[in-house]
Amino acid sequence: MKYYLIVGEASGDLHASHLMMSLKKHDSDAQFRFFGGDMMKAIGGTCVRHYRELAYMGFVPVLLHLPTILSNMQMCKNDIVSWQPDCLILVDYPGFNLKIAKFVKSQTNIPVYYYISPKIWAWKEYRIKNIKRDVDELFSILPFEVDFYEDKHHYPIHYVGNPTADEVREFKDSQNNKEIQDYTGNPIIALLAGSRQQEIKDNLPVMLEAVKPYEADYQIVLAGAPGIEPDYYAPYISDRKVQVVYNQTYALLSQAHAALVTSGTATLETCLFRVPQVVCYKLPLPVIADFVRRRLIKVKFISLVNLIADREVVTELLGRTFTVGHIRRELDKILSGPARDAMLEGYSEVSRRLGDQKAPDNAACLMIEKLKKKRI
Repeated sequence: MKYYLIVGEASGDLHASHLMMSLKKHDSDAQFRFFGGDMMKAIGGTCVRHYRELAYMGFVPVLLHLPTILSNMQMCKNDIVSWQPDCLILVDYPGFNLKIAKFVKSQTNIPVYYYISPKIWAWKEYRIKNIKRDVDELFSILPFEVDFYEDKHHYPIHYVGNPTADEVREFKDSQNNKEIQDYTGNPIIALLAGSRQQEIKDNLPVMLEAVKPYEADYQIVLAGAPGIEPDYYAPYISDRKVQVVYNQTYALLSQAHAALVTSGTATLETCLFRVPQVVCYKLPLPVIADFVRRRLIKVKFISLVNLIADREVVTELLGRTFTVGHIRRELDKILSGPARDAMLEGYSEVSRRLGDQKAPDNAACLMIEKLKKKRI
């Protein structure tokens, strides 16, 4: 069968590539065409656009690149209609993907599947109307989303397991792990400062200042983000005792003693490697951001760790609490002692809630089963 996939960032490229592998495993005739990245290219098929041509973050960058975004969207619509896939698989990236879903649902008979559902429980809950109207099947990777979609909005979904948990398990089980250099002596404090340039610009300088007093007793290692060139990091670390490693985040986390992490999938990865962490995220205009968070954002937490546990397992510093002093205070707590032990206990709870299902395999089997039924 023919599968058309759309992703908009590095994490989507990773998860979509694993889904493609599972689709190939269960459908020997699988053909792929996609808006994606290098990992998806490695699986096979035709890459129509790289996600780097789509990934604009923030109001001003989106406005400046609006003609490009609209051109890519129209090209995507035309390409889907021309290729006539057996299904369209959307991976996260709701701003772009929900518009494509609306077009495909209204103009074609191609079924629309959403893998890694939009996080409307946190922001823009009104999008549930679009999802109900335009998405045939939704595949969730977060267990708490079942209650949100099914109990609150009466929209049935499939919880298929968590791909990040799968990927961490596979890394740990592998006998051929590529370790980063053999760190001996001082323990490691890892810095995961985001995957986009704006996130790095906002978060990394404060993180680096916060860990300055620890440089004598700890090795400070920064995880370089995919797609970010070394030259971008150079001004931040030129006069600091900081190392940068690329494409080795899991290897780094497997050896880290503690971490400072921006919100996102990285917080969950850090949890699954059982590395105590402080979640750090700069928000523009902190006073206004705090107001928006209280009044408009629908969830109590921003980190996946706390959302899955449904309680505060890791400390989140954002808005007015995102300061050098606060970061140092919280880092001190988790380097040793009761707070560290309590966080590790909370991590065990998160792992239990995620379960041990293989998300790409479950999702692929469900998709193929539904497509076969549609053909009968």
